[in-house]
Amino acid sequence: MFFCSISGEPPQDPVVSQKSGHVYERRLILKYINENGTDPITGEKLEESDLITVKANPKAAAPRPPSVTSIPALLQLLQNEWDANMLETFQLKQQYNAVRQELSYSLYARDAATRVVARLIRERDAAREALASIQATVGAVPAATNGGDVEMTEETQEAGPLPAEVLKQIDETHQTLSAARKKRKPPTGYVSPADVKTFTAKHAIPSLHSSSPAGVTALAVSRENPSQFLTGGNDKVVQLYDRSTDKVLASLKGHTKKINHVAFREVEGDATLLLSAGADKIAKVWAHDTGSGEYIPRATIRVHKGELTGLAVHPTNTLLALASADRTYSLHDLATGAQIFRSQEAEEPFTSLAVHPDGTLLALGTPASTIQIYDVRSGAIAAALTPPDAAPFTVKTVSFSENGYHLLAPDSLSSVAVWDLRKPKIATSLALGENFKVNKVLYDLSAQLFAVAGNEGVRVFAHKTWEELASFLEAGDVADIAWGEDGKELWGASGRDVRIWGLPE
Repeated sequence: MFFCSISGEPPQDPVVSQKSGHVYERRLILKYINENGTDPITGEKLEESDLITVKANPKAAAPRPPSVTSIPALLQLLQNEWDANMLETFQLKQQYNAVRQELSYSLYARDAATRVVARLIRERDAAREALASIQATVGAVPAATNGGDVEMTEETQEAGPLPAEVLKQIDETHQTLSAARKKRKPPTGYVSPADVKTFTAKHAIPSLHSSSPAGVTALAVSRENPSQFLTGGNDKVVQLYDRSTDKVLASLKGHTKKINHVAFREVEGDATLLLSAGADKIAKVWAHDTGSGEYIPRATIRVHKGELTGLAVHPTNTLLALASADRTYSLHDLATGAQIFRSQEAEEPFTSLAVHPDGTLLALGTPASTIQIYDVRSGAIAAALTPPDAAPFTVKTVSFSENGYHLLAPDSLSSVAVWDLRKPKIATSLALGENFKVNKVLYDLSAQLFAVAGNEGVRVFAHKTWEELASFLEAGDVADIAWGEDGKELWGASGRDVRIWGLPE
């Protein structure tokens, strides 16, 4: 390293004199030559041509300042750096601990708030139930819970008592079915729990509905023609399929969004009806035309302002029940599609629907973990069923047992409960595993079996003993299920396929 003989600092553009051998900064020596014409050190005559450029290595490090040219100075610099790092680390630890305390307090406050909300919901439901019981006793109809506008159409009427002829029909059906129910036994040849243990995969019908968007979302099996089944899909189409011939008998369009539910209405001496309800807020009815053999549109029901989340045929076989996310349910005449009754708006949207086998009660699931039991005849709440200490979840499916004594429904995202409606309280709760998510529950016609479908396949249990009789995990995510003739088959909708399990051949 060298230094300029004029400034005493390392030169940025160094040159050396041929005559004296001294090193200079180019700009300084040129200025001195222009003014004096001599070497500033020796005084000899000096010209610009006497200067030679020194080519320094560009990779050479710049000289260190005088403060770090000695070992004590370097040690002092390192000590200062260490102290600064330690102070910064200490401050970061303090901030980290403060954030942890704030997060812990927030989580505790949220947990406490959730518990308070759950308790208030239970108290509210208990108060509603008591009020509904009093109103039913004195014959009053509950008032609307809010002042929201009700959409009025030609098919819509204000909530109120059912027409006298409909009430008479419901009462007659109730008396007939409830009297027969007490003596009802499984028919001869009906499947037994021991038989279910031998169920194996029998058949699969692949590639149903369109591949874009793909997926079968709803399933129903015909009782009059056990080889025929009805499906609804994400492709907005309802299909009637014959398993025995492997042919699509009807492809019914008219919905603008996915199909949520499908059903048959089969009555001896009357035309078979195909029913559907979708996310587009409408329900459609198709009737079989004996002349052409085709299914023709009979009615399109557009009375709800929210997605239709439940569809069921009433035991009278003349009424259709619909549940909606607009917090109401409605009853319709299957002959004309005309609305007969629409409930007052509830506190919560309805997310599922089932009709009691005797026809006097409706079970409606909600997003608040509660199942509301309504009296069909008065439209009043007869009971509210809420699992104790349950975290909030959506009741997406419910099913009455055929004898009418029990109700099957999820009591969490991954477990199901059997409610004893005579008490009412939970008779048993069956945990299905943390990863199992319930999509559908369904009792069979004998009330001795029930099936649960979810994201990990289908599982079948025995009523009363609660024994798991069979599981079909290979099906994957199953959206809907249906029992076949005499309970000897179990059908499931998985992806674009319909799978069938049953007795080995």
